[in-house]
Amino acid sequence: MGIPFRWLLVALVVLSSVALHVAAAKSIDPYKVLGVDKNASQRDIQKAFHKLSLKYHPDKNKGKGAQEKFEEINNAYEILSDEEKRKNYDLYGDEKGNPAFSGGNFGNREGYTYFTGGGPKTSYFTSGDGWKTMGGQGNTKTFSFSFGGNPGASGGNPFGGGFDLGDVFSNLFGGGSMGGSQHGGSAGSARANTGTSSQHSGTAKIQDVTTQIFSKEISDQGITWLLLFYTPQSKGQFVLESVMQDVVHSLDGALRAGKVNCDNEKSLCKKVGVSLGKSARLFIYSYTTTEKGSLHEYSGEHDAKSLKTFCQEHLPRFSKRVDIGQFSFPPNVLPNLPQVLFLSSKKDTPVMWHAISGIFRNRLIFYDAEVHDVSHPLLKSLGVKNLPALIGRTVNGEELLLKDGISVKDLRSGIRELKTLLESFEKKNKKLASNQANKKSSSQREENKVPLLTASSVEEICGEKTSVCIIGVFGSTKAKGKLEAVLSEISKKTLIRGQNYNSGSALSYALLDKNKQSAFLSSFDKSGFKSSDELLIAYKPRRGRFALYNDEVTLEEAERFVGSVLNGDVQLSPTKQKPVLR
Repeated sequence: MGIPFRWLLVALVVLSSVALHVAAAKSIDPYKVLGVDKNASQRDIQKAFHKLSLKYHPDKNKGKGAQEKFEEINNAYEILSDEEKRKNYDLYGDEKGNPAFSGGNFGNREGYTYFTGGGPKTSYFTSGDGWKTMGGQGNTKTFSFSFGGNPGASGGNPFGGGFDLGDVFSNLFGGGSMGGSQHGGSAGSARANTGTSSQHSGTAKIQDVTTQIFSKEISDQGITWLLLFYTPQSKGQFVLESVMQDVVHSLDGALRAGKVNCDNEKSLCKKVGVSLGKSARLFIYSYTTTEKGSLHEYSGEHDAKSLKTFCQEHLPRFSKRVDIGQFSFPPNVLPNLPQVLFLSSKKDTPVMWHAISGIFRNRLIFYDAEVHDVSHPLLKSLGVKNLPALIGRTVNGEELLLKDGISVKDLRSGIRELKTLLESFEKKNKKLASNQANKKSSSQREENKVPLLTASSVEEICGEKTSVCIIGVFGSTKAKGKLEAVLSEISKKTLIRGQNYNSGSALSYALLDKNKQSAFLSSFDKSGFKSSDELLIAYKPRRGRFALYNDEVTLEEAERFVGSVLNGDVQLSPTKQKPVLR
């Protein structure tokens, strides 16, 4: 079946419009748009883009042509900020590497054949409604012609299911498709994240933040983050991103940047309490007031200087500024944490020390001081000869120089150097703290150890000088450990009501192995308590009387039993004979 003449006529009209538009688009030089030289560095390109985008942004500039100029600027920056696109433009005059046309693309979607190229807006054409104009980001125009029916179905397309204008253009000019096919919508939507989600030379990376990334890398990690909350429809997103890049570049190492698409991360935006109207919102996640991070919104001017000042004001504030002439490390700091003092010639606390104090905020006590003369007694005694310098005080009170003449090429390297030094200092202190804890534990064990009653120790522990001897009788290792713990704890308490047992020999505690001292136990009871694995005997040597507790020995019950004996609330029984240990 032949193609109707009217369809061919319409196709030729569309192709003519496309060709004219492409020729016009090709004349726009991105270097001229941004006002930079062809040898400009990425940093120069970024600065030019930042300056122009602020000048022509529709939110600020309501002048005639400002919208179109702003879109030209964004399109130019898209090309020049991407090394591959820039290389293609320099070689072919087209960022996609197609030597005759400026970024044109053909495709077929939902019954429409379309072309995308460089233009001031996003437009498309339908057979029923004529030309339509859509809001698009960047310089993008899409021409589309509908032939009805389902895509690829020959019944609804008089040209046949496999035909689209891309094929016509390709056949007219020879070779392959002029730009390939697009299957994901207009080129404008593809530009939403251009220049920010990937790292280009001279630009700072703004990371896409998901709920998982926020939880693992941001929430209460001690690192300050600049966070942009937006939706693809938000106003001001691209200007804010450009300003963010400048600030993060200048505070590299002390500050990280991320952006949250609240259309995709609704639960995260709700969790942190951020709701969006028509405009994107910028926050800093910082630790200026508490050890837990919190969001503070930026509402200042959209320029790098104002935002940088805001960020510096919200860096961590865990270091105490001190006068080195009057300073000495406090001897007792609770909790018992190591302390560090940073010395520099800076009038104010250095940015890198602010940043590092956030990372180690729960692990070290921070101080910093301005120093111009290293002859101070503390500095001299520690051997400080060059600045910046870092001094530490360990958990056992030792003061030492961690390093002087610290190399600071840039902010990031300075923070990395300090982090390494503090991590090493931390390890040293953990080892010291562990040794101290082991010594203390060993000392406590010795102090709290309940002695074993033997033939050689019985007179000293349970002799005539002792008013009351509390004996824990055990038949197994498990019972011994339990009784020792219980009696050790009771020995620390005052359980006496009416009688004075304060003298050193008035009250004593001891353990007895029933398997080795059955004769001793028979003096209290004929059976020798053979069926008991644990019991308590309260024995008064001077009077030859005793009381017995033969139930399960718990701390509470043992405490009640001993207290009752000491206070005379328990009736004592006479021993059968004087207990003797062999």
